[in-house]
Amino acid sequence: MEKAQSEKMTFKKFTFNVLNGLAVAIVVGLIPNAVLGGLFQYLGQSIPVFETLHHVVLGIQFALPLMVGVLIAFQFKLNPMETAVVGAAAYVGSGAAQATEAGWQIVGIGDLINTMLTASIAVLMVLWLSGRLGSLTIILLPILVGGIPGFIGLLTLPYVSKITLAIGDVVNTLTTLQPLLMCMLIAILFSFIIVSPVSTIAVGLAIGISGLAAGAAAIGVAAAAVVLFIGTLRVNKLGVPVAIILGGMKMMMPNIIRYPILLSPIGVTAGITGIVGSIVGIEGTKESAGFGIVGLVGPIKALEFLTQDPLINVLLVGFVFIGVPFIVGFIVNTLFCKVLKLYKPDIYRFTANEEG
Repeated sequence: MEKAQSEKMTFKKFTFNVLNGLAVAIVVGLIPNAVLGGLFQYLGQSIPVFETLHHVVLGIQFALPLMVGVLIAFQFKLNPMETAVVGAAAYVGSGAAQATEAGWQIVGIGDLINTMLTASIAVLMVLWLSGRLGSLTIILLPILVGGIPGFIGLLTLPYVSKITLAIGDVVNTLTTLQPLLMCMLIAILFSFIIVSPVSTIAVGLAIGISGLAAGAAAIGVAAAAVVLFIGTLRVNKLGVPVAIILGGMKMMMPNIIRYPILLSPIGVTAGITGIVGSIVGIEGTKESAGFGIVGLVGPIKALEFLTQDPLINVLLVGFVFIGVPFIVGFIVNTLFCKVLKLYKPDIYRFTANEEG
């Protein structure tokens, strides 16, 4: 803690510490269910032990808000007690659990933006109160840092959540346009959302997106994953691109903030792939829109809407979700990086474990 205070804390450093903590938490919290949840749920229909395992990976996902708070606190080198209190405040402020007449009930993973906001307030309080509470620290710290930020988080939650709904309104507006243009724009929009604190899954469910629009949304998420996979493969150890392709796209948020130019190859690849998806007729549902290729949710759902020969359907879906993003993503990244020299390969280097 003394070390954390001895270092000059700037707004930029504070922001990147928060984003880095969130990025790592998302990988830890979402990857188990994203990779194994669908498989365990399917096998659990006939083998009971897999149903239990499905509950395990799902339970890990529900702990995401707590992980966000803890790992953000870790970025500031807080001590164990302070870290635990920040995690508790973040969980309460996330909205993942809500008070009902039957008591507190888990309703999801909460709002990630509000989780970050609550954790940030809690960290600021810890830094401000450091050394001021004396022998009463063990009593007052959990009350003040746990209670006040948690209370503020619950107050801001309804308003912050409107950001997701506002994005949903934009998507619904796009669906009234010409299908080809609509699919391109929605694919681009969801490719940007997946590398932001906003949940693409939450947006899809909130607005009830369906049909070609839902298919385009899943394509956009898949395109973002592929572009980031291609970019990170050269400048990181294998674990980083693998984590991204398995669903950890949000772990690259600090890089996006540092280098907004990264949105260019992502957006271009998503737009072109979205157009191809529209021509092929890739559709989806509100439940599949935000997943992309994570757990193969998007591709599997798309197969249900195609009416060609099963083998042809598989080839078409694989071409749209995998083939096109890889081909376009590689060409676009090479063009932007080596020909136009808009950025260097190092902007894909995973920075969450580096100092801000």
